[in-house]
Amino acid sequence: MNAPTLFTDLLTQLGVKHTYCYSAEQFAAMPFMSLFGMGTLLKSYGVESAAMTLGDKTQLGAVPCPFVASTRDGLVVVTAVRGSGASAEIDYVSQGVAEKMPLSEFLDPFDGRVMIFEKTAAAIEPGYASHRFVEIMKQLRNAAIIVGAALLFIYLFVTERSWSHWSTIVLTLLDLGGIVFSFMLVQKTLNIHTRASDSVCRVLQEGGCDTVLKNSASTFLGIFHWSEVGLTYFSVTLLTMLVFPQFTGYLAAINCLCLPYTLWSIWYQKFRAKAWCTLCCSVQATLWLQFVCYLLGGWYRDIFPLRIEFFVLCIVYVTIACALNRIAPFFKKVES
Repeated sequence: MNAPTLFTDLLTQLGVKHTYCYSAEQFAAMPFMSLFGMGTLLKSYGVESAAMTLGDKTQLGAVPCPFVASTRDGLVVVTAVRGSGASAEIDYVSQGVAEKMPLSEFLDPFDGRVMIFEKTAAAIEPGYASHRFVEIMKQLRNAAIIVGAALLFIYLFVTERSWSHWSTIVLTLLDLGGIVFSFMLVQKTLNIHTRASDSVCRVLQEGGCDTVLKNSASTFLGIFHWSEVGLTYFSVTLLTMLVFPQFTGYLAAINCLCLPYTLWSIWYQKFRAKAWCTLCCSVQATLWLQFVCYLLGGWYRDIFPLRIEFFVLCIVYVTIACALNRIAPFFKKVES
């Protein structure tokens, strides 16, 4: 869950070999978040820099790329200025996301301050080799987790015969999709931007996900983010279906209890927030598709009378949601 920073964006554009963790830590440890402070840090990487203020902002196209430009919204790494006159466009990177806009629109928030760079032949992150080795080991560890989880999933899916009924196959796929959507929402909640989540969020409305998630209604009881609740729901549901398929009927009952929330959420986005969160709508659509599968698959039969296992399952949902809510701020602190 590494969120790119201004410094790592710049190093990438300059072609300086670096590792995310070390460079992000060095950038976060700067005593003063300023162009001067970043220039001092860059010297240790073998990159010379110079800050200047343009007397005429329209001369931005003459500045050699890549360079850092200062705007009212913060600093961005400009990668290209193309064209001239009214048709000129500017390309820039912000938190790892490539953006572009007409140059005329960019000049309005631009305050005239830029920083230019010159990379020396020896430009590289201090201690790069050892940092890169650690980074590779972490990547292998993460790969082992993914492979192990995939093998365990396949084993349970086959041995517990989830493949034997069309509805459980579709429900499994829907749970996996719900986990992906909810995980992206959790990332958004933690202000972790990724190309995948940003691309999905643009489908219905540019910036709609951020608008909705910043609203107080994006939390339950003022404590739990709905994204955390969604990730808990789909994760526990999938695990229960794989390990205890005999309780699929209870999963159908819990799914039914979630449906009123989907109606409220759509109403809230339409009339209160006046913005559409693509990821939120995707989660809600997934819940309704699950309802159809449970219904057509006949899983609502023989739910009653409820046995102790149903209430144990409810406790599991609540416990996992509380645990996720407790540890989520830690990741936000680490990635900030």
